[in-house]
Amino acid sequence: MTGAHQPAVPGTQISVEVVERLRPGDMDDLCDAADLAIRDGGGFGWVTPPAREAMERYWKGVMAVPERTLVVGRLDSAIAGSAQLVRPTRNNEAQSFACNLTTSFVAPWARGHGLARALTLAVEAEARAAGFRILNLDVRATQGAAIALYRALGYVEWGSHPHYARVDGRDIPGLFFYKDLTEPSRQEDRPPDIKRD
Repeated sequence: MTGAHQPAVPGTQISVEVVERLRPGDMDDLCDAADLAIRDGGGFGWVTPPAREAMERYWKGVMAVPERTLVVGRLDSAIAGSAQLVRPTRNNEAQSFACNLTTSFVAPWARGHGLARALTLAVEAEARAAGFRILNLDVRATQGAAIALYRALGYVEWGSHPHYARVDGRDIPGLFFYKDLTEPSRQEDRPPDIKRD
């Protein structure tokens, strides 16, 4: 299925799907895309890509944690990015209405097709379907395209942290955002069709 926004290159198909198990070749695609995103500075915590075995263990772990939902974005049939919906643990009753969007990235070769937007909207749709009212996220201040996307999608910036991350020996600020999922979505912000494995 194709996402709601048209890709920049004619004939290129973007899609998003909630993944509970990976198909043959998906682990390689996911690790390759993550590796490239990390090298390009969008490392969702990593500054240097880990060894392939560690990366594979990480993704297998994501799919094993009950509070996490992995959403992947495909460009044509290859996984080119992902994002995660993280629900609060059961003992966190006080924050049971809120969840987090985390670990969002698109490989550099796949940017410009609307995949980051489609992934974000898909995570929002999953959060709404699960009954959450608030979606939180944080991002390095150096990730200008991601920040512009979140602002365009109606996320509210509520704070910053001057020592959010440390990259190449220097502190990088971080920004914190939230979105009220009870507010109606604009027509152009409707989630893409979401496939399920």
